[in-house]
Amino acid sequence: MRYNFITIEGCIGAGKTTLAKMLAEELNGKLILEQFEDNPFLPGFYKDPERHAFPVELYFMAERFQHLRNLLAQADIFKSFTVSDFLFQKSLIFAQNNLKADEAKLYRMLFDIINPSLPKPDITLYLYAPVEKLLANIKKRGRDYEQGIPAEYLEGIQNAYLEYFKLQTNARIVLLDTTNMNWLESKVDYERVKEILNAEWSAGLHYV
Repeated sequence: MRYNFITIEGCIGAGKTTLAKMLAEELNGKLILEQFEDNPFLPGFYKDPERHAFPVELYFMAERFQHLRNLLAQADIFKSFTVSDFLFQKSLIFAQNNLKADEAKLYRMLFDIINPSLPKPDITLYLYAPVEKLLANIKKRGRDYEQGIPAEYLEGIQNAYLEYFKLQTNARIVLLDTTNMNWLESKVDYERVKEILNAEWSAGLHYV
């Protein structure tokens, strides 16, 4: 791969974990995945967001920090690159969407302390999908606690990602419209993803 550290991002249900696994397995990459099932506050958050939003976001930020800190500490000479299915900055994106003003302020203080010490991806591939496709994917994968996620919530998160990316002029970010793509079943679609990740991109937000 052209880039040493690749991040696959997307809204809930976009297929980022599946794609990251495929790339790592085929191309001998080191894989870093979020462990959603380990967050004890997540099922409660989907039932009562106001009550559980702060602990759920703190837990996710701590877990993401631990994964990326380990990346710095453990070089793997047998892997050609690293691919993750999360961007650390998503902590801030979700927190700003989910938390009350006073909680968001405290969360931002913690984020700003941690963020500068962590490695940044060489490129971020954002998997854009319409809300209808996200909902279909969520239903298909069958996590009980996700089945009641409203379309409005997904739309709000996706819009928050896009607004954030527009401001990141010093990072390589490629937004890929996946509306009519299925890299799990289509070799053509999967090869297209690899082609994008092997292309030379300048800093800023690019639409594909």
